[in-house]
Amino acid sequence: MERAKAELPDGSGRTRAGAEPDGAGAEPGAANAAPDGTGAEPGAGTGGPAAGGAVRDRAMTAFSPADEAKRRGVRRMKLTATGLLLFVALVYVLAEWAAHRGAGAWAGYVSAAAEAGMVGALADWFAVTALFRHPLGLPIPHTAIIPKKKDQLGVSLGEFVGENFLSEDVVRRRLRSVGIGSRLGAWLAVPEHADRVTAELSAALRGALTVLRDSDVQAVVGEAITRRADAQEIAPGIGKMLDRVVADGGHRRAVDLIVSRAHDWLILHGDSVMDAVQGGAPGWTPRFVDKRVGERVYKELLRFVTEMRDMPAHPARGALDRFLTDFASDLQSDTDTRARVERLKTEVLGRGEVQDLIASAWTAVRSMIVSAAEDERSELRLRVRASLLSLGARMASDAKVRAKVDGWVEGAAVYVVTTYRKEITSLITDTVAGWDAEHTTKKIEANIGRDLQFIRINGTVVGSLAGLLIYTVSRMLGA
Repeated sequence: MERAKAELPDGSGRTRAGAEPDGAGAEPGAANAAPDGTGAEPGAGTGGPAAGGAVRDRAMTAFSPADEAKRRGVRRMKLTATGLLLFVALVYVLAEWAAHRGAGAWAGYVSAAAEAGMVGALADWFAVTALFRHPLGLPIPHTAIIPKKKDQLGVSLGEFVGENFLSEDVVRRRLRSVGIGSRLGAWLAVPEHADRVTAELSAALRGALTVLRDSDVQAVVGEAITRRADAQEIAPGIGKMLDRVVADGGHRRAVDLIVSRAHDWLILHGDSVMDAVQGGAPGWTPRFVDKRVGERVYKELLRFVTEMRDMPAHPARGALDRFLTDFASDLQSDTDTRARVERLKTEVLGRGEVQDLIASAWTAVRSMIVSAAEDERSELRLRVRASLLSLGARMASDAKVRAKVDGWVEGAAVYVVTTYRKEITSLITDTVAGWDAEHTTKKIEANIGRDLQFIRINGTVVGSLAGLLIYTVSRMLGA
C-alpha cells in the first residue's frame, strides 16, 4: 500500500515515484502499480500478475481496428491531460521557489492559480477514473462504477428504451409522421415493384407449400371438414336450396336429362326389359303369355317415358314437382326426416372413400397452386400483380385508403410493442448481462474516454482561474 501511494504514473506506461496520476487509474485489485496512460493491466511488475495481464491482453484481440484507433486517441488525450497536470505542478513549484526568493507579489498569484489547477486536475482525474476502475487500485467506495453496475445499467437502459421508444404514443406518432400508406402506395404503383412483390409472394407460397407435409394438411383438412359437418345440421339448408330450385324450375333440366337418357336406354335394352318381366312371371303360366305380357309392359313403359320426355305438362312431371316441394318442406320442418338425413350424413362422412376424396382434393389443390405460382403468366400471378398495382394506385390517390393502411400498420406495431415490450427490452438487458465486465469497461472507455479527458483539461484550467480569482479577492479584502 505504501508503494502504491509513493508511485504515481507519468503517462508513459511506467511508474515514477513522486509523479502525479495521469487519469488512467489502476485496474481493480492492483496494489503494486498505479494507472498509466497506456491502459496497462494491473499487476505489472511481478511475474504472476503480469502473465495474467498478458492473457487478458490477448483476449482483447476482439477489438475492431476502429476500436483500437479510438483507444490510441484516448491514450494520447490521457498523456495531454497528465502533461498539463505536471505542467501546473512544475509552475507551482517554481512559483513557490520564486516567492521564497522574494520575487514579488506576482509569485503568489501564479502559485495560487497553479495550486488550484492541480486540485481541479486531481479531482477530475479521480472522477473520470472512478467510472472505469478503482483509482490507484484502492477499493474506494463508489468507484469502478461501470464494471460493478454493468448489469444494472443494462436494466436501466432496457427500461429507458421500453418507456421512451416502445410506448404506444411514441410508436403511433412516429409511424404517423412517416406516412407509410402514401409511401407504400407510391412504391406499389410502379410496375417493377409490383412484379417484385408478386415474385416474392409466389416464392414464399411455394416454400410454404413445399415445407408442409401432405399427410399433415390432409389430416387437418379432413378433420376440419368432418367437424364442421358434424357440428352443423345440413337438412334445413338442403331443404331451402331444394325449395328455391323447384320454385325457379331449375330441376326441370335435370328431369329432361334423366327422362331422355331413360328413353335411350329402353330403346337399346328392350330385350333385357322383356326378359326381366318374363323371368318374374309364375311358372305355371304359358310361355307365350309371359312373352305377350313382357312386350306389353315394355311398350307401356316406353310410351310413358316418351310422353314424359315430350310433354312438359305431363302429370308425372307435376307429381314430381309436388314431391320435391313436399320433400323440401320436410327437410326444413319434419323432425324425423331431418334426423334421417343427419344419420345418412354421418354414415357418408365415416366412409373411407369420402376421407380419401377429401385427402386427394388437397393434393390436387396444392399442385394447382404450386403450378400457378411458378408460372409468371398464370392467372393467379397476373391477378395478384393487378391487385397490387390497383392497391398502390388507390393508396396513392385515396386518402381514406391511406388512412386505413396507416391505421392497420399502427395497430399492428402497437400490438407488437405493447405485447412483447418485455421480450424486446430483455434483448438489451440480457445482452448487456452477457458482456464481460472488463471488456465492456474498456469498450466504453475507448468510445467516450477521449471526451472525458477534456474534462480533466477543463478542470485544470477552470481550477487555475478559480484559484487565481479567489486569491485576488482575498488579497483585495485583506488590503
